[in-house]
Amino acid sequence: MASIVDTAWDLAQREGIAGLTLRGLARELGLSQPSLYEYFESKHALYDALFDDGNRQLLERLDTLRLPKDLRRGVKAFMRAFTDFALEDDARRQLLFQRPIPGFEPSAASYARAEQVLARATALLEAAGLEDPGDIDCFIAMVAGLIDAQASNDPGGTRWTRHLDRLIDMHLDNPQRRSTK
Repeated sequence: MASIVDTAWDLAQREGIAGLTLRGLARELGLSQPSLYEYFESKHALYDALFDDGNRQLLERLDTLRLPKDLRRGVKAFMRAFTDFALEDDARRQLLFQRPIPGFEPSAASYARAEQVLARATALLEAAGLEDPGDIDCFIAMVAGLIDAQASNDPGGTRWTRHLDRLIDMHLDNPQRRSTK
């Protein structure tokens, strides 16, 4: 199954995540399309396996981080790793962080991995002083917007991502957020 998922990722990188088909995957694997139904009951089941695998990859990447003790530097290192991961594979970025497939919703089991990623980010942000859920939502939206701007307007470049640390500082230092406490 892992080799099928790996091949599906390769195909999605070439064809785009929305261009991934069971027929194309079967052809790539040298199988008949009905043979894939032994592994995936539908195209959405294949997307679910990819969603799960993509978040597994992200968790593994985050597991390798050695965050500095300084919380602000830790937030920056975590978000840099997250941003780099999101931008290194466009098909994976779209599937994990956007909704490019009409009707596809990840299963509870595969979505649990995405929730683990969010829980790690939230715990780090809370430790750095962002305790209000609204502040955390704004922070996550800010990073997601930065990633989308980079992917859309300067793929492979750094026009937007070079500002990540600055945006983190601005958000953590926001006087309006501090004055509401």
